Amino acid sequence: MPAATPLPAEPDLQRLKSLGERLRATRKQQGVSAVAAAEAAGMSRVTLHRIERGEPSVAIGAWASAASALGLALDLRDVRPAAQAEALPERIRLEDYPQLQGLAWQLGGVTELGPREALDLYERNWRHVDPTSLSLTEAALIRALARAFGAGRLLV
Repeated sequence: MPAATPLPAEPDLQRLKSLGERLRATRKQQGVSAVAAAEAAGMSRVTLHRIERGEPSVAIGAWASAASALGLALDLRDVRPAAQAEALPERIRLEDYPQLQGLAWQLGGVTELGPREALDLYERNWRHVDPTSLSLTEAALIRALARAFGAGRLLV
Protein backbone atom coordinates (compact mmCIF):
# COMPACT_ATOMS: atom_id res chain seq x y z
CA MET A 1 0.00 0.00 0.00
CA PRO A 2 1.52 3.38 -0.95
CA ALA A 3 2.38 5.84 1.78
CA ALA A 4 0.00 8.72 2.35
CA THR A 5 1.11 12.09 1.06
CA PRO A 6 2.07 14.26 4.02
CA LEU A 7 -0.03 17.37 4.51
CA PRO A 8 2.12 20.52 4.22
CA ALA A 9 2.38 22.93 7.13
CA GLU A 10 -0.17 25.77 7.28
CA PRO A 11 2.21 28.46 5.93
CA ASP A 12 2.97 26.24 2.94
CA LEU A 13 -0.73 25.61 2.34
CA GLN A 14 -1.29 29.36 2.34
CA ARG A 15 1.53 29.85 -0.18
CA LEU A 16 0.00 27.23 -2.48
CA LYS A 17 -3.40 28.87 -2.19
CA SER A 18 -1.86 32.25 -2.99
CA LEU A 19 0.07 30.82 -5.92
CA GLY A 20 -3.09 29.19 -7.29
CA GLU A 21 -4.97 32.48 -6.95
CA ARG A 22 -2.19 34.29 -8.82
CA LEU A 23 -2.32 31.72 -11.64
CA ARG A 24 -6.10 32.12 -11.87
CA ALA A 25 -5.86 35.92 -11.84
CA THR A 26 -3.23 35.83 -14.61
CA ARG A 27 -5.38 33.49 -16.68
CA LYS A 28 -8.41 35.75 -16.26
CA GLN A 29 -6.36 38.88 -17.00
CA GLN A 30 -5.16 37.28 -20.24
CA GLY A 31 -8.75 36.39 -21.14
CA VAL A 32 -7.95 32.70 -21.37
CA SER A 33 -10.69 30.21 -20.53
CA ALA A 34 -10.02 27.40 -18.08
CA VAL A 35 -10.59 24.87 -20.85
CA ALA A 36 -8.06 26.55 -23.17
CA ALA A 37 -5.46 26.94 -20.40
CA ALA A 38 -5.88 23.33 -19.31
CA GLU A 39 -5.58 22.13 -22.88
CA ALA A 40 -2.41 24.20 -23.40
CA ALA A 41 -0.96 22.76 -20.19
CA GLY A 42 -1.86 19.20 -21.17
CA MET A 43 -4.22 18.56 -18.26
CA SER A 44 -7.90 18.37 -17.51
CA ARG A 45 -9.95 21.41 -16.59
CA VAL A 46 -10.57 19.80 -13.19
CA THR A 47 -6.82 19.56 -12.50
CA LEU A 48 -6.37 23.19 -13.48
CA HIS A 49 -9.14 24.20 -11.08
CA ARG A 50 -7.50 22.14 -8.31
CA ILE A 51 -4.25 24.03 -8.95
CA GLU A 52 -6.06 27.36 -8.91
CA ARG A 53 -7.52 26.41 -5.50
CA GLY A 54 -4.01 25.60 -4.25
CA GLU A 55 -4.58 21.93 -3.58
CA PRO A 56 -1.32 20.38 -2.37
CA SER A 57 -2.05 16.92 -3.81
CA VAL A 58 -1.55 18.07 -7.42
CA ALA A 59 1.84 17.02 -8.79
CA ILE A 60 4.47 19.75 -9.07
CA GLY A 61 4.82 18.98 -12.77
CA ALA A 62 1.19 19.97 -13.29
CA TRP A 63 1.77 23.23 -11.43
CA ALA A 64 4.77 23.95 -13.67
CA SER A 65 2.78 23.12 -16.82
CA ALA A 66 -0.10 25.37 -15.78
CA ALA A 67 2.29 28.25 -15.11
CA SER A 68 4.13 27.69 -18.38
CA ALA A 69 0.90 27.66 -20.38
CA LEU A 70 0.25 31.18 -19.06
CA GLY A 71 3.76 32.40 -19.85
CA LEU A 72 4.90 32.16 -16.22
CA ALA A 73 7.52 30.07 -14.44
CA LEU A 74 7.63 28.53 -11.00
CA ASP A 75 10.77 29.36 -9.06
CA LEU A 76 12.18 28.66 -5.64
CA ARG A 77 13.44 31.48 -3.49
CA ASP A 78 15.24 31.55 -0.19
CA VAL A 79 12.79 32.69 2.49
CA ARG A 80 15.28 32.49 5.33
CA PRO A 81 16.20 35.76 7.00
CA ALA A 82 19.39 37.29 5.63
CA ALA A 83 21.27 36.36 8.81
CA GLN A 84 20.56 32.67 8.15
CA ALA A 85 21.42 32.81 4.46
CA GLU A 86 24.90 31.92 3.29
CA ALA A 87 27.40 34.27 4.92
CA LEU A 88 29.86 36.00 2.64
CA PRO A 89 33.46 35.79 3.87
CA GLU A 90 35.66 38.90 3.84
CA ARG A 91 38.47 36.98 2.11
CA ILE A 92 38.00 33.85 0.03
CA ARG A 93 40.75 31.24 0.31
CA LEU A 94 41.26 29.65 -3.08
CA GLU A 95 42.21 26.27 -1.61
CA ASP A 96 38.68 26.00 -0.13
CA TYR A 97 37.02 26.33 -3.55
CA PRO A 98 38.58 23.99 -6.15
CA GLN A 99 36.94 25.42 -9.26
CA LEU A 100 37.71 29.00 -8.25
CA GLN A 101 41.29 27.93 -7.63
CA GLY A 102 41.39 26.46 -11.13
CA LEU A 103 40.11 29.73 -12.58
CA ALA A 104 42.77 31.71 -10.69
CA TRP A 105 45.77 29.82 -12.08
CA GLN A 106 47.02 32.88 -13.97
CA LEU A 107 47.10 35.09 -10.84
CA GLY A 108 50.42 33.57 -9.75
CA GLY A 109 50.93 33.19 -6.01
CA VAL A 110 47.55 34.59 -4.98
CA THR A 111 45.95 32.49 -2.25
CA GLU A 112 42.99 34.70 -1.34
CA LEU A 113 40.58 36.98 -3.15
CA GLY A 114 38.06 39.56 -2.08
CA PRO A 115 34.42 38.63 -2.69
CA ARG A 116 34.00 41.02 -5.62
CA GLU A 117 37.20 39.71 -7.25
CA ALA A 118 35.96 36.14 -6.83
CA LEU A 119 32.61 36.95 -8.47
CA ASP A 120 34.37 38.71 -11.35
CA LEU A 121 36.62 35.69 -11.85
CA TYR A 122 33.65 33.28 -11.89
CA GLU A 123 31.73 35.47 -14.33
CA ARG A 124 34.63 36.06 -16.74
CA ASN A 125 35.55 32.37 -16.84
CA TRP A 126 32.21 30.61 -16.29
CA ARG A 127 32.69 28.59 -19.49
CA HIS A 128 35.48 26.74 -17.65
CA VAL A 129 33.33 25.91 -14.60
CA ASP A 130 31.64 22.53 -14.40
CA PRO A 131 28.42 23.29 -12.47
CA THR A 132 27.70 19.57 -12.02
CA SER A 133 30.87 19.05 -10.01
CA LEU A 134 30.64 22.11 -7.76
CA SER A 135 30.79 21.23 -4.10
CA LEU A 136 27.85 22.36 -1.97
CA THR A 137 30.16 24.86 -0.29
CA GLU A 138 31.34 26.37 -3.57
CA ALA A 139 27.79 26.50 -4.96
CA ALA A 140 26.68 28.32 -1.78
CA LEU A 141 29.57 30.78 -2.19
CA ILE A 142 28.54 31.52 -5.79
CA ARG A 143 24.91 32.08 -4.73
CA ALA A 144 26.03 34.40 -1.91
CA LEU A 145 28.33 36.34 -4.27
CA ALA A 146 25.58 36.70 -6.86
CA ARG A 147 23.14 37.82 -4.19
CA ALA A 148 25.55 40.36 -2.73
CA PHE A 149 26.94 41.86 -5.95
CA GLY A 150 24.79 40.71 -8.86
CA ALA A 151 21.19 41.18 -7.71
CA GLY A 152 20.96 37.41 -7.35
CA ARG A 153 22.24 36.63 -10.86
CA LEU A 154 25.53 35.62 -12.38
CA LEU A 155 26.36 37.55 -15.52
CA VAL A 156 27.42 34.57 -17.59
